[in-house]
Amino acid sequence: MGTLTVLAASPSTTVQDRGRPGWASLGVGRSGAADRWSHDAANRLVGNDIHAATLEVTLGGLVVRTDSALLVALTGAPVPWFVDGVRQGPGTAVVVTAGAEIRLDVAPTGLRAYLAVRGGIDVPRVLGSRATDALSGIGPPPVAAGDVLPVGSDCGDEPATDLNPYQLPYRPLRVVPGPRADWFAPEALDHLLGTAWTVTPDSNRVGVRLTADEPLRRSRDDELPSEGMVPGALQVPPSGLPVLFLADHPVTGGYPVIAVVVAADVDLAAQARPGSTLRFTR
Repeated sequence: MGTLTVLAASPSTTVQDRGRPGWASLGVGRSGAADRWSHDAANRLVGNDIHAATLEVTLGGLVVRTDSALLVALTGAPVPWFVDGVRQGPGTAVVVTAGAEIRLDVAPTGLRAYLAVRGGIDVPRVLGSRATDALSGIGPPPVAAGDVLPVGSDCGDEPATDLNPYQLPYRPLRVVPGPRADWFAPEALDHLLGTAWTVTPDSNRVGVRLTADEPLRRSRDDELPSEGMVPGALQVPPSGLPVLFLADHPVTGGYPVIAVVVAADVDLAAQARPGSTLRFTR
């Protein structure tokens, strides 16, 4: 089906699919695309099964060359992208010729973009998935210059459209109270909802680290036995500054969870870039 040769890539460019559910009992998280909504949309634009692997590109900085004619699409953060120097529209699918150079510049907003190619990225599966798990190290290593990525055959009928007009909204993230909300001061949940939290530079695919002038106050300081974690959990370490777990979160954690972002809004959290703010709502 062809290959993509990587000419340049940011350190956070990875191969992702919809992850490897079902292995938590062995300490292996689901992983997969941090923003599954955009990953799925890119696959649909090229006629792939939504489980086909894409390239998750953080901020931008990816340059690849094709060795055959391919149908490709880009979704997620509105990264300026070019085929042989010609700018392409956001959320679009285009046919590229053999030897074409595809370049992704830096996104002005958002964080992660998804480059899909018809047939999917055909790297070997590990525990049923092609996803790179940054926490466990399972899956292929991050994409780097010089890599040659095979294109697979995870596709169906030819797509009926070449444009995805729907963009992720930027709005407060909906939460429900967490299993350990009672470990916090009575006003802590209102403080969580009433504060604009700033995303810190040490955020990654494991979690979005948040800061604010006033941390969350706990009412209990005793030790909490490790318990299961889910994407969207807002775990609060002793600093009182919450961490919002994303795709590569640990399967267990020992800090109390004050609230959980609903599953439908975790994709929005995955687009929060360092320096931006997040707000939460019930």
